[in-house]
Amino acid sequence: MSSDPHTPAHDHNRRAWDQMVRDKQRFAQPAPDESFADPLKTVDGLGWLGKSIRGQKLLCLAAGGGKHAALYAAAGAEVTVVDISSAQLELDREVAAARKLSLQTVEASMDHMPMFADGVFDVVVHPVSTCYVPKIEPVYREVARITRGGGLYISQHKTPTSLQADTRASARGYELIEPYYRTGPLPPVVGSRHREEGTLEFLHRWEELIGLMCRAGFVIEDLVEPLHAKKDAEADGFGHRSQYVAPYVRLKARRVGPRIPTSKRPAILMP
Repeated sequence: MSSDPHTPAHDHNRRAWDQMVRDKQRFAQPAPDESFADPLKTVDGLGWLGKSIRGQKLLCLAAGGGKHAALYAAAGAEVTVVDISSAQLELDREVAAARKLSLQTVEASMDHMPMFADGVFDVVVHPVSTCYVPKIEPVYREVARITRGGGLYISQHKTPTSLQADTRASARGYELIEPYYRTGPLPPVVGSRHREEGTLEFLHRWEELIGLMCRAGFVIEDLVEPLHAKKDAEADGFGHRSQYVAPYVRLKARRVGPRIPTSKRPAILMP
């Protein structure tokens, strides 16, 4: 099944992720065998999903690649995975077939999912990917629409500061080289584990990441910054940079109410 908008950013990132699969890059690798020993613990080490997800209708959003969907399906959920990359979805189908798991794949963009009815999912799990769309509000609007009242939305995002900071260390640490209030995609990057080479990425501010989620009809129940800092890591490496800048934020939100129309939002005055 396929449905998604055709904008330059969407088309660019679709091609980029298809190429990552062909190149067998790190985010296009199926889940390893050992992760299936206790799949729920693997995907939910924080315990946000409770003791069991068996029988729950769960959407893995922008989460193709043969990892997330297969693990949630192995844990007993009725899984649908949405991704803009057909090559990523093919990995999901291959893993599901090899492990005799049942899941549905849908080729679509995270900000345009008209194929789903309102309130159809109990849980939406959304790994790091909002950085690949220019606007985050349409994503939250769609997630709110397709999540039932009381349902969970668990998402992870690149932090704004991580997208602002240089990928290389200076004598003073990792300096901010990108403006916070910027428009358009970030400049290309080469050789960084904090960004994906070849993709178009966009910086979303904290007001957008959290404020727009709340205005879409969610209440934040928990927030963590997954720890990736390593004291003995070499400069410029992922673990070293993570001592200075948290690369990700993980949010647990619950669907509680109607979306606030744009016209009803309070005005925010810029200094």
